[in-house]
Amino acid sequence: MQGKNKILRVLSGIQPSGKLHLGNYFGMMKPAIELQATGEAFYFIANYHALTTVTDAVQLRAATRDVALDFLACGLDPARAVFFRQSDVPEVTELTWLLSTVTPMGLLERCHSYKDKTARGIPANHALFAYPVLMASDILAYQSNLVPVGRDQKQHVEVTRDIAIKFNHQFGDIFTIPEPVIRENVAVVPGIDGQKMSKSYDNHLELFGTEKDTKARVMRIVTDSTPLEAPKNPDTCNVFALYRLVATEVQTQEMAGRYRAGGFGYGDAKKALFAVLWDYLAPLRAKRQELERDMAGVEAILTAGAARARGEARRTLDAARKAMGLD
Repeated sequence: MQGKNKILRVLSGIQPSGKLHLGNYFGMMKPAIELQATGEAFYFIANYHALTTVTDAVQLRAATRDVALDFLACGLDPARAVFFRQSDVPEVTELTWLLSTVTPMGLLERCHSYKDKTARGIPANHALFAYPVLMASDILAYQSNLVPVGRDQKQHVEVTRDIAIKFNHQFGDIFTIPEPVIRENVAVVPGIDGQKMSKSYDNHLELFGTEKDTKARVMRIVTDSTPLEAPKNPDTCNVFALYRLVATEVQTQEMAGRYRAGGFGYGDAKKALFAVLWDYLAPLRAKRQELERDMAGVEAILTAGAARARGEARRTLDAARKAMGLD
């Protein structure tokens, strides 16, 4: 099946491990939505992956629902992209086992994500260690050509390529070998403490947080101790880094000028950031509220997406099973 998929197919997923934030939006969701027009897009809610960190069933259901609402509110078009829950495609878990039989232990032992997560105190278990094989199955099941990732996630696609090449060498030409699409132009979104924005660090700004909470967290953004009257460098300021993501070019230039002129405090900069951010997200909030009033419609989108995804995954799984002698 390698090379037989003439259609450009893009695959990406996002975990329902908590409320989505600006880092999720600018780092994954917005670029993924822009790729809808480039070919066939398969976007999934990675609730199997979330099981490595989310152990409360009620929490997982709520977070899965929130991701569906958030992604659709942000512009995912079910007429142009296949949108589904990972757990609605059981073929992926069977394919994971088949891929496991050709996956070297050393390949998994070199994966930095497992080391990073256990270093942060997440209990080590088989799922956390072997999740790259499930990720490979996510990608290969749909014969995906392109996988958009940040530079720090490139290893995930490299592992998938290694597994697919080894499987194809051993059992025949089954899988399309995917290529990572490194999102060089995607901004690294700083959290309120200056580190990369992450739920794990509790330094995030929720995409659809309340007005009160969003404003309070904006006002907590870490800045330096430059006096109010002194000129400031916008290029080294966390507030400005966030401001430029949601402001117009004119607003950004005006803000940079106020920084450099002096007499402009960080407190005023934070208030300006909140105002522009709240306005930027206003149409997305309105769309989300509209979707929330029609959860049956949202469920229908996910169900239809899962049916299309299962059809593709079934064909791939059947080919792999036959190649391995399981037909």
